[in-house]
Amino acid sequence: MKKNIVTLITIVILGVFNFQFQSCKEDQKIIKPVVVEFKKEGELILKTANDSIIKNLDIEIADDEYQTQTGLMYRDSMEQNQGMLFIFPVEDLLGFYMKNTKFALDIIYIDSDKKIVSFQKNAQPYSEDSLPSNVPAKYVLEVNAGLADAWQLKVGDKIEYKKID
Repeated sequence: MKKNIVTLITIVILGVFNFQFQSCKEDQKIIKPVVVEFKKEGELILKTANDSIIKNLDIEIADDEYQTQTGLMYRDSMEQNQGMLFIFPVEDLLGFYMKNTKFALDIIYIDSDKKIVSFQKNAQPYSEDSLPSNVPAKYVLEVNAGLADAWQLKVGDKIEYKKID
């Protein structure tokens, strides 16, 4: 009798555990990584100091605290004709870093007159090193690494941009 009770209790316990394992397994949800895709929010023209057009870009615009802190984080890549334009409320010394950014970038600092004032070229993925503007800036344009040199951008070159709906 005692042996039958122990056997019965063992069967009940194993049955409960088996049910719990099965139900947990059935309740599991597949978590898919979030893919952040480019969303064209504006158009930007890079120009030389004497107004010759260098390049036209489609841009995303980061103009609030969340967007400026997140930037291009968690993205796999960006097309050669795309960039992200950061717009800050006031011109000031700025610093960026590459935390959670998966691909190298050129960071172009631009003053309130929309003239390029400094660069941080070939910023490396995932680096948390500060990449300062070294002079006050109001705008920052991020493009794929190597493009600032390929386009022969210089301090004094300028931008024009417009938002689109």
